[in-house]
Amino acid sequence: MFACLRAKDVIGFVQRHAPNLSPKSAALMVTALRNFLRYLQLRGDIAIDLSACVPSVATWQMSTLPKFLQPHQVQCVLDNCDRQTSQGQRNYAILLLLARLGFRACEVVALKLDDINWDAAEITVQGKGSRRAKLPLPHDVGEALAIYLKQGRPSCTSRCVFIRLKAPRQGFANSIAISTLVARALKKAGVQAPYTGAHLFRHTLATQMLRQGASMEEISQLLRHQSFNTTAIYAKVDLTALRPLAQPWPGGDL
Repeated sequence: MFACLRAKDVIGFVQRHAPNLSPKSAALMVTALRNFLRYLQLRGDIAIDLSACVPSVATWQMSTLPKFLQPHQVQCVLDNCDRQTSQGQRNYAILLLLARLGFRACEVVALKLDDINWDAAEITVQGKGSRRAKLPLPHDVGEALAIYLKQGRPSCTSRCVFIRLKAPRQGFANSIAISTLVARALKKAGVQAPYTGAHLFRHTLATQMLRQGASMEEISQLLRHQSFNTTAIYAKVDLTALRPLAQPWPGGDL
């Protein structure tokens, strides 16, 4: 079956499917295709190395706009948490960490009881690359955490702040659980989001800070970016500040 494959078949496959995928997904697809074709050659199913003819997918740095929510949408998601239940108290506290402090999903999973300094109103974030940072603990976030820890968190030996609802009583296994929680919260609130992962709230926080006059340095510090270039992408959503930089377009209005 594979012996009939030709370069034009491989190129045609990529041309048909890549336009329907995001640049990142398309890049993963062509990588998998190259590996598969090398495997077929190794097995002897094809005579030549067709992986060399797989087209590359163009991915330009900072070519896309950050996906974010409007403030009323964030509030809608928060308001739809049933804070009379232990699940609602936990989810509300998690969503506040994402929305107010820009936590990554992995940072929510890694948060330990010892990371909260109630006396100093600080919270320690265990970020990427084992980096740790201390952030001020806003009143509403601290209150939500306190309510969950007092009323909603089940009794267990785990030092993780957030515990699974079902046995075994332990922290979340990975970041996927947080992104799934976010997707369900958006659906429950009826919020149509361009993206349903936990990072959506991080992008939203940065965008709102920028619109409220925060500097790029302040945003970078709060989001704990290792490189300032990572923060620079948010400059593209401030259309008011960018408008004076735009060049006149023939026949268009600015």
